[in-house]
Amino acid sequence: MKKLQVKDLHFIFILAGLYTVIFNITFFEKLFATYHWSIINTVFFASVALIIFFLVVLILNLFRFKYLMKAVCILLLLCSSLANFTMMSYGVAIDYVMILNIFSTQKAEVLDLFSLMFCFNFLLLGVVPSVLILKIRIVYLDLKNTVFSQLKVFFGLLFIMLLVMALLGKSYTSFFREHKPLRYYINPTAWIYAVIKYSKKNLLVKHTAIQKIGNDSVMIHDNKNHSREIVVLVIGESARGDHVSLNGYNRDTFPLLAKEDVLSFSNMVSCGTSTAVSVPCIFSHYNIDNFDSEKGRNTENVLDIMNRTGKIKVLWRDNNSDSKGVALRLEYQDYKSPDNNPSCHGECRDIGMINNLEQIINNEKNNYNDILIVLHQMGNHGPAYYKRYPKEFEKFVPACQTNELQECTRDEIINAYDNALLYTVYFLSEIIKLLKKFPLDETALLYVSDHGESLGENGVYLHGMPEFIAPKEQKDIASIFWFGGTLKKKINWQLLKRKSNVPLSHDIFFHTLLGLFEIKTKYYRLESDVLYGSIYDVLD
Repeated sequence: MKKLQVKDLHFIFILAGLYTVIFNITFFEKLFATYHWSIINTVFFASVALIIFFLVVLILNLFRFKYLMKAVCILLLLCSSLANFTMMSYGVAIDYVMILNIFSTQKAEVLDLFSLMFCFNFLLLGVVPSVLILKIRIVYLDLKNTVFSQLKVFFGLLFIMLLVMALLGKSYTSFFREHKPLRYYINPTAWIYAVIKYSKKNLLVKHTAIQKIGNDSVMIHDNKNHSREIVVLVIGESARGDHVSLNGYNRDTFPLLAKEDVLSFSNMVSCGTSTAVSVPCIFSHYNIDNFDSEKGRNTENVLDIMNRTGKIKVLWRDNNSDSKGVALRLEYQDYKSPDNNPSCHGECRDIGMINNLEQIINNEKNNYNDILIVLHQMGNHGPAYYKRYPKEFEKFVPACQTNELQECTRDEIINAYDNALLYTVYFLSEIIKLLKKFPLDETALLYVSDHGESLGENGVYLHGMPEFIAPKEQKDIASIFWFGGTLKKKINWQLLKRKSNVPLSHDIFFHTLLGLFEIKTKYYRLESDVLYGSIYDVLD
């Protein structure tokens, strides 16, 4: 039986047509929802489809060479099928941050996304077309005629595209200026652009020396006579502020902490919408407005300043993906496997990170004045919320028992999410129990989530949306402080509680940690230290 034979340019047109129709369903849904139906807009919709078709042709036209075109087409199909499933299932857009998340995601998090629908989509839209491409015999021109044909296609289509956009100038001005987020849903141009941007920022850059900060830092009380500070900083995962009962949520999601003297910051927002961005930002001296991943990667953070003093024991324990570069120069312990974590039953639990901390705190008493322990949670990492907690914490039922969120009702998804929050609260309450064993020291628990989470609002799930279009659900986060021992006696609770409802962000943590550990440096800003005026007044 003869192989199906097709000319290279005809093949490109066929594949571009399939791309436009099949892989851009989410984009057109967003487009139709953005513009009202009218005669002129119907023409505009048709022109957008034509532009996407031409863009795909232009991309494939670059690779119209024997031994290259098939490989490129198959790669694009496989990747585009994954992008298509992600956008259709979770309503997320594909941008640089999303690609950053993908490349920094661990195996366990990837497995959470696998499902029958995921595999079916990948097989139907990725594997099957790829096999068909392998079986097709493509007829190529010789090199000279191929290059000449490529140039004709490029300039011809470019002219038509510019002409179409000029004729519908008003509509395209609105599209590019007022509805920029729509372009992040165009498949494959959105993810190709994001991958190129990621490569330029992370793979093609020259490795530069880490910029040191805080060389002028001085510990104000560095003698052995002052009360030792024992601080546990918990970096949560995907915990929304509006699901915290202490903030007025209509469900009792924080029952154990309601029994403690805790302060919940009800108006806290995150630096980013992903772990890869937010975690480095929490510890960076750059604020939300001028932080980016490259700066975070190439600059020391507040933990480096504290570690360099030689007076503070800094320990990072991780049950999430990793520290996103924050703890590269610190003592780091991986709690995602049973090698360190004693609470692994299918999934390693956050509670295992507390293991032997009391012993460590006691053993370090003669080696360091103070100690800071950072615990990076798995928390409410989606979409498999039901995996994030033991069965005995399933208070809200029925709870979604699958990672295919489209198979569950919104109530079931929220139930599973809130159950995971209950387990986080249990985890935090156990840390408080531990810290209460040190009544003669200055003890504190600081908890903050890295970002929020979409739970189906406007058809969007999970997190990682581009910053300028991210819904508030992905930015509003849970944050809770607790103080014990001799530190509790120093607090002016009335002053501190006044700050619990004011707008705050991840920016406070760099400066609050410096203030709490009494470290003086030119990088410290008292106006960004949430404890300034409530526990201490000056650092001198």
